[in-house]
Amino acid sequence: MKKNLLSAVIPALLLTASTVEAGEFTELFYKIVEARDSLITFAKDKDKQGRSQQKLVKDTANTVSTTIANMNPPAGKEAEFEEMLKIWADFKHTREEELVPLILAGKEKDALSIAMGLQKQRLSKVLTLCDTLDQHK
Repeated sequence: MKKNLLSAVIPALLLTASTVEAGEFTELFYKIVEARDSLITFAKDKDKQGRSQQKLVKDTANTVSTTIANMNPPAGKEAEFEEMLKIWADFKHTREEELVPLILAGKEKDALSIAMGLQKQRLSKVLTLCDTLDQHK
């Protein structure tokens, strides 16, 4: 019994420890992934194209923007931080002004084309910059 308990508790403690040690840019990374996932779900799942998912799409993007607004660039990495800010702003603008309206208009294929093209490139760059900016790596 104790062995089973330890085998369950130790991985949980390790997961908690790695989360606590994660840098703020790692946390941002995961918030960005969550924002991306909410939009892809909104675009691909017709059952999730209602107001609650649309609100989740907006809220997750706003959470990323708020998080970024409260961050400071690591010393010596100001240029990378500014690049990340610009790319995120472009990413969010395209998502709100093009993708969501296309999805709401029933043009999911057009939205996914943009999401899997230009937006995917932007996302990849932002996530790479999060990794670069993370002080713990």
